[in-house]
Amino acid sequence: MMSAATSEKLREMNLLGVLAAYEEQLADPRLHDLSFEERFGLIVDREWTKRRNRRQLRLLKEARLRLQAAPEDIDLKVARGLDRSVILSLIEGEWVRRQQNVLIGGPTGVGKTFLACALGTAACRQGLSVRYHRVSRLLTDIAVARGDGSHPRLLNALARVQLLILDDWGLDSLSDAQGRDLLDVIDDRLGRGSVLIASQIPFDHWHGIIKDPTIADALLDRLIHTAHMIAMKGESMRKQLAP
Repeated sequence: MMSAATSEKLREMNLLGVLAAYEEQLADPRLHDLSFEERFGLIVDREWTKRRNRRQLRLLKEARLRLQAAPEDIDLKVARGLDRSVILSLIEGEWVRRQQNVLIGGPTGVGKTFLACALGTAACRQGLSVRYHRVSRLLTDIAVARGDGSHPRLLNALARVQLLILDDWGLDSLSDAQGRDLLDVIDDRLGRGSVLIASQIPFDHWHGIIKDPTIADALLDRLIHTAHMIAMKGESMRKQLAP
């Protein structure tokens, strides 16, 4: 029987998974026939699972995803231009670990944001840090940060995250200053992290979103050459699901 002192030490060290697993073993006579190594392995597994789940919850909270989208809920049966093998490969997350990018294009309502958030959820489940931003709000945050002195801290935070999701790319054309701000964000991430961009603007029109062609060339050059490009199509999912 574990002493009260040992139990208290486990609580102080926040090894609550170890404590719970040990108490469960005491209450289950079927486990008494297992060897010490087997029983200790079960205890370690319980603590490891508890910590993994806690980390996943923290990462999902910090990601601030727009939608609660799970990768297993991606509908691959509806004809939307999604290649099953490509989507399943992206869910595995190797593209994030290799600092590659994903560019998602398609008409309004076809499910771009859901797909982006589902891939973000998949990355969080694998212990990867994610942050979601709508482009217009991110540009506003950057402008405010430049005014209050927090600009370097914001750029550093954007550079550190392993997967940066930029949604609603190209809803409005970008001024020269906004183009430079986005270029700074993307440039800081080269070799450090991945970018996922979702846009209703066709890929071949992205260049025209940024007024300064030099900035447009530089920004797209950093995105496209290591990108998985997904061109979605079809009617609005909102229309199909409407009563």
